[in-house]
Amino acid sequence: GSALNDGQWHEVRFLAKDNFAVLTIDRDEASAVRTNSPLQVKTGEKYFFGGFPAQGNDSAPSLLQHSFQGCMQSIHVDEQLLDLHAVEQGQLGGFANVTIDMCAIIDRCVPNHCEHGGKCSQTWDSFRCSCDGTGYSGATCHNSIYELSCEAYKHLGKTSNYYWIDPDGSGALGPLKVYCNMTEDKVWTTVSHDLPAQSAVGGGGQEKVAVLQLNYSATMEQISAITSSAEYCEQFISYSCKMSRLLNTPEGSPYTWWLGKANEKHFYWGGSGPGIQKCACGIERNCSDPRHFCNCDADQRQWRKDSGMLSYKEHLPVSQVVVGDVDRPGSEAKVSVGPVRCQGDRNYWNAASFVTSSSYLHFSTFQGETSADISFYFKTSASDGVFLENLGNTDFIKLELKSATEVSFSFDVGNGPVELVVRSPSALSDDQWHRVTAERNVQQASLQVDQLPREVRRAPTEGHTRLELYSQLYVGAAGGQRGFLGCIRSLRMNGVTLDLEERAKVTPGVKPGCSGHCTSYGMYCANGGKCVEKYNGYSCDCSHTAYDGPFCIKDVGAFFEEGIWLRYDFHSPGTSMKDLVSRTLLSSADPEITAPDLNLNKEELSFSFSTTKSPCVLLYISSYTQDYMAVLVKPSGSLQIRYSLGGTKEPYNIDIEHRNMANGQPHTVNVTRVGRDIALQLDHYPPTSYSLPATSDIQFNSPKALFLGKVIEIGKIDQDIYKYSTPGFTGCLSRVQFNQIAPLKAALRPTNASSHVHIQGELVESNCGASPLTIPPMSAATDPWHLDSASADFPYNGQAIGDGVNRNSAIIGGVIAVVIFTILCTLVFLIRYMFRHKGTYHTNEAKGAESAESADAAIMNNDPNFTETIDESKKEWLI
Repeated sequence: GSALNDGQWHEVRFLAKDNFAVLTIDRDEASAVRTNSPLQVKTGEKYFFGGFPAQGNDSAPSLLQHSFQGCMQSIHVDEQLLDLHAVEQGQLGGFANVTIDMCAIIDRCVPNHCEHGGKCSQTWDSFRCSCDGTGYSGATCHNSIYELSCEAYKHLGKTSNYYWIDPDGSGALGPLKVYCNMTEDKVWTTVSHDLPAQSAVGGGGQEKVAVLQLNYSATMEQISAITSSAEYCEQFISYSCKMSRLLNTPEGSPYTWWLGKANEKHFYWGGSGPGIQKCACGIERNCSDPRHFCNCDADQRQWRKDSGMLSYKEHLPVSQVVVGDVDRPGSEAKVSVGPVRCQGDRNYWNAASFVTSSSYLHFSTFQGETSADISFYFKTSASDGVFLENLGNTDFIKLELKSATEVSFSFDVGNGPVELVVRSPSALSDDQWHRVTAERNVQQASLQVDQLPREVRRAPTEGHTRLELYSQLYVGAAGGQRGFLGCIRSLRMNGVTLDLEERAKVTPGVKPGCSGHCTSYGMYCANGGKCVEKYNGYSCDCSHTAYDGPFCIKDVGAFFEEGIWLRYDFHSPGTSMKDLVSRTLLSSADPEITAPDLNLNKEELSFSFSTTKSPCVLLYISSYTQDYMAVLVKPSGSLQIRYSLGGTKEPYNIDIEHRNMANGQPHTVNVTRVGRDIALQLDHYPPTSYSLPATSDIQFNSPKALFLGKVIEIGKIDQDIYKYSTPGFTGCLSRVQFNQIAPLKAALRPTNASSHVHIQGELVESNCGASPLTIPPMSAATDPWHLDSASADFPYNGQAIGDGVNRNSAIIGGVIAVVIFTILCTLVFLIRYMFRHKGTYHTNEAKGAESAESADAAIMNNDPNFTETIDESKKEWLI
């Protein structure tokens, strides 16, 4: 058997006969133990149940060895039921330390304290809950293992995906799977259903109405929990019709309606609102027939459509659509209903600020008799204060900040006060958000602060278990104690969020909301993104970065085909070049120049790229003087950084010769210059330091434009730059940033700097430069398409020629032209030769040769393709 000490009744049978014995537990034949070896069983005159006296001395019952602790019933010997009452009266056998006719074992699984479907098992003095597969954890399966909302997942650094959420935490509602869209500042939560788009109804059938049922991936109660805590919800609905009316008139009976939450009928349509029996076109007064308030109510034979968003969240979701006008011949309709989409989480950011030590909020009595969980965030610069307290006659429950490093959870259920304390190695009064989670049930109590180790205290096996409270719940100061100073946010008790903001609006000394979210969450704004405070949270401003997304971690990049190029002008578009040049020469600053200063003492440049073509120019920065900066891929595939700041005859070059950068893999380049000092980091390799020559200037004078893909600039250009820039870069560039300028992002996203960008060709967005790959390229030995450059003879080895035409392309084009010309000439010669010799037996004359003046004319009359080959004047061709 198994789990025989679970406090449940089990049956044991032992059968012995001559040379045969079997032992069975709970009538499970699989557990039977048999023996067929020769044996004899002699029992004697006495049977002992529960134990036996030491050394056979039945006069000393205190010396019983290996005694059984538990209960027995229905004892049979040789098929005869043992009369326990006769034993109790001394008429049969004897007993010691046994209670007859009563089982003292406590069934600790009745009632079942395991919540959310947890399975209860017990030992002699305790019980245990198995929470496997429930979605909950803890001693009594009370705590959800999932976050409460998509908003909570976002602030854990998660990205858009499907997630399990539990809107009421430890409440009765179970978890559900939703899609969390985190591409915007506010997170969208999406719950889908099974109704196909454009579901067809009608067609002149016998049915008076058509009913479309929507089955969601969650229960109505779960969706209601999402909509009630959301700031805004919407659901798209569309009705396409042909001779099928929708809402009739505002005074008439509607033909079609939909059922929402609580199975209530609603007679308004998408784009309209409750109580208005109109469609969106009726509100906007642009219906196809101005006499009606819906396009479909015009009852026309052409297909029409009424659609829009349902945004009154108290009515959502749509559970059923009933279409009425589909029983006439020719009547057709198609219905589409989108998923429920909700934005924001009011519970997550529901906060109050306690500005005096005597201020508090009060709520109704906390109901947590046998199971209680409390969670919240707090932020303070004070060293102590009471978070919350609820009292009974003698019972109580309290959470407080005892010192700058200690949080205390204390309670009394009638067995005496119990206190759990979590000590933090660093101060909790640092004006940062900290999370507190406390739980108390019949098994144990626990307290956790942030990610510090959980403090756990087991409950006594005997004694009181119910927490009986009578007073109001006080959040903040209570009973003359020093109250909490600071912010409390997202206070949840047994899965219910207390509306701190609403209560704070009418309570002196307490203010709704809390500022300073960026002090705790600002680190999530990556890559130079700026944290922006909001009333109910924060957002990341990525406008001065080359990244996008809610946390500024999404690369913005593009694929460049040959000939596509981008120019970012550092000056304002309306400023004339002549004025700019004159002002540049006379002044060191220009208010109209919105990008870097006119004279740069330092630059920060970073970008990612991937290409298989070399040579090419990855990036070029020109100026109104002779200064420039360039990042090149040389013919060998190596990288070169080129600076020309004046003071030297030749530009200063930094060559990275030992790595092939034209291998098709993403590479990252970071260049920083401060004065003469240059730091270069390539991919994940350590940075390398360089210095400009002592004769070089240290200012980048009058920067003019930044080029990507190709350099199209007037004036004198370095010959290598010109040669490498022809015909242009082919590959991917991403997250390009020069100081505070992100030219690719300005080109692909509408920003204030978009007017500075000029693009030649069609730029296709791509995240190709996300991060350098760690997988090396295929080796020459294993690559079936590898050509050994030593054995392959390619003219000019791919070098660019001075007139701007790729020499390989020119050679290939010339060869193709010669081949085509030779084939045409050969065909002409053969045709003329065959038809000029009419004396041969096989004339092969074309149709119409009898009436034609010549064979050439016959061919031209029969096949117009030859009209370009043989001239109308019948000129002789010498081949």
